[in-house]
Amino acid sequence: MSLTFHWFLPTNGDSRHVVGGGHGTPATASGRDRPPTVAYLSQIARAAEDLGFEGALTPTGAWCEDAWLTTAMVAQQSERLKFLVAFRPGFVSPTLAAQMASTFQRQTGGRLLLNVVTGGESHEQRAYGDFLDKDARYRRTGEFLEIVRGLWEGKTVDLHGEHLQVEDAKLARVPDPVPEVYFGGSSPVAGEVAAKHADVYLTWGEPPAQVAEKIAWIRGLAAQQGRTLRFGIRLHVIARDTSEQAWAEAERLLAGFDAETVKSVQAGLARSESEGQQRMLSLHGGGDRNGLEIHPNLWAGIGLVRGGAGTALVGSHEEVAERIKEYASLGIEEFIFSGYPHLEEAYWFGEGVLPRLAAQGLWRHPHGDRNVPSAQVPFAS
Repeated sequence: MSLTFHWFLPTNGDSRHVVGGGHGTPATASGRDRPPTVAYLSQIARAAEDLGFEGALTPTGAWCEDAWLTTAMVAQQSERLKFLVAFRPGFVSPTLAAQMASTFQRQTGGRLLLNVVTGGESHEQRAYGDFLDKDARYRRTGEFLEIVRGLWEGKTVDLHGEHLQVEDAKLARVPDPVPEVYFGGSSPVAGEVAAKHADVYLTWGEPPAQVAEKIAWIRGLAAQQGRTLRFGIRLHVIARDTSEQAWAEAERLLAGFDAETVKSVQAGLARSESEGQQRMLSLHGGGDRNGLEIHPNLWAGIGLVRGGAGTALVGSHEEVAERIKEYASLGIEEFIFSGYPHLEEAYWFGEGVLPRLAAQGLWRHPHGDRNVPSAQVPFAS
């Protein structure tokens, strides 16, 4: 077995402090420390590629740069890194999206993965002209993926759905390979869409027991459709030579949280319609510093100022590798990590954790001609 690891392109800005935002809340001021220029994001992409990450997730939303345009530019500055492009199906026609994906595949040599994000915040959706409620948005996503997948198979598609209609839709050139679809969601209707259409079901970094419940739920729904899915998890990471160094870095990040910013972000996230976001909020218990380690080496501090993924693996390289193995034992095969700042943290993880997993036969460099750093030589402090 070889686990798959992805990194993150911070198109909302980067910093030595946590950059908050997401799920209807704006990026915090720290995002201006390192603006998300193509030059800087390309540095991160090239580092991730060299270190052995399979791909990089590019987020979507009003709080960050457009994912399609950004990855199209950064892809030209890298060679083999794949791009997990997040996009919202309600903002573009399914035929155009299928054509865009096909073009991206040809122009990058097959380096596109798609993270379909239905959108959990009605007030943000309305700003883009989308006035459906959340359940209706998921049903529309199901119709969207039915059309897109049919087009990618070279079919002529006619669909008169509840929300989408196309007639005589066909692509002049189908993508090769067909992009894999990554999809997340914790509501019942989200599970139904994932079971029918997703290749990889994504969860945020909840404690292992809760992740196991989600996996069992989606597996059962997929089995009813005669399908099997892979599973992935989205986490931040702080890995260091020693556990003490890692937790000191977590405390440093926590010390940089302004009380008013935390209060404002939490008030905004409390209004979220996303069940996944509410599950994230429940993990940090309102911000008690002593209660932020919610499972060994799983820290909920990031969620105090950031929407979406709010937990981090924190510990020595060995401890982080053990937590990865724990999630892998549940059925998680793909990991999407990030850290502040993203350039430096990619090296901490890539040179500290990945070699340890490689030594245990749990990971191999996706580009086998690249050298893997020795696990015996710690990354310099």
